[in-house]
Amino acid sequence: MELAALQRHLPEIEAQGAKLVTITPETPDNSLSTKEKNELTFEVLFDEGNKVAESYGLVFELSEKLRPIYSKFGIDLEKSNGDSTFRLPIPATYVIKTDNTVAYHFADADHTKRLEPAEVVRVLKEL
Repeated sequence: MELAALQRHLPEIEAQGAKLVTITPETPDNSLSTKEKNELTFEVLFDEGNKVAESYGLVFELSEKLRPIYSKFGIDLEKSNGDSTFRLPIPATYVIKTDNTVAYHFADADHTKRLEPAEVVRVLKEL
């Protein structure tokens, strides 16, 4: 749902001279499927082993208790991420300026809380 919301706001984001990129631990084959299924026109990059997410302090390991629940919902993390670590990134949004400094960020360990795309547009307008 978040990716679709970002796609809907993409023209406003690009109108501010920004480029939208998402980063996922899903293997390229799986992220391509996600991109096609959601008709995304922005880049979806592969973060092998969650190295980028880890550098931002955004990685957690899925507990043993939750793994069967994910499996029950048809989520095979080992297959989609191409490893057996059960490590996932905390969803986060960063606005990074052209000088590579972070102008704004949002991250919450509660995966149901996401930054509204309209807020991204507001931040970009203020830069």
